[in-house]
Amino acid sequence: MPWLGRCIESVARWGRRCGYDYRWLGDELFDRVDADLLDRTRTQTVIATDLARLEWLKAGLADGYDCVVWCDADFLIFDAPAFTLPDTPYAIGREVWVQRDESRWRVYNKVHNAFLMFRRGNVFLEFYADAAARLLRLNSGAKPPQFIGPKLLSALHNVVQCPVMEKAGTLSPEVIDALVAGGGVALEIFRSQSPMPLAGANLCASLATNDREASLSRVIDQLLTGKL
Repeated sequence: MPWLGRCIESVARWGRRCGYDYRWLGDELFDRVDADLLDRTRTQTVIATDLARLEWLKAGLADGYDCVVWCDADFLIFDAPAFTLPDTPYAIGREVWVQRDESRWRVYNKVHNAFLMFRRGNVFLEFYADAAARLLRLNSGAKPPQFIGPKLLSALHNVVQCPVMEKAGTLSPEVIDALVAGGGVALEIFRSQSPMPLAGANLCASLATNDREASLSRVIDQLLTGKL
């Protein structure tokens, strides 16, 4: 998917601009996940990736980095100068999800893990990784894809109010379609509900189909040449 490569390059380019080390992870992503947890998630790889990213972030801090950042492959940084890391011990992404159900529009204000940042000395990463692994071991049946990702993060955020990188958002298919069309209800709702303009966004590859390739390429063109 060419559009996915453009997302990956946008993050690498942002890293170079900031003077950060950058690493792309392929199948080695799962090397740090315990064998029993890999077995439990064999048919739900997306859940394994949610745990694997935490283990790699922990390893980065253990290797001596003062700060580690995770961005999903489908995360696009389209306003690099504005995409500055917050001065907090850790931060997670913002999700303002707009969709149409039957005859009405709905908006869900949550958080996501397509962007994660942890600084040395934070107390949340170890807790989150431990809680995620423990939940996976306690639940042997089928689990929703976002089980230890956005669902667990949103539950924790509702209780403890985690620091949020408000400029690291998510664009639902309806918002993407409205952007490509030059406007629409979904985009108006998204803008009114977002705390601040985005500088980067998850484009939701898990929901992308062949017939949406052109829309995703066009929305990347628009985002890279302007602002949301």
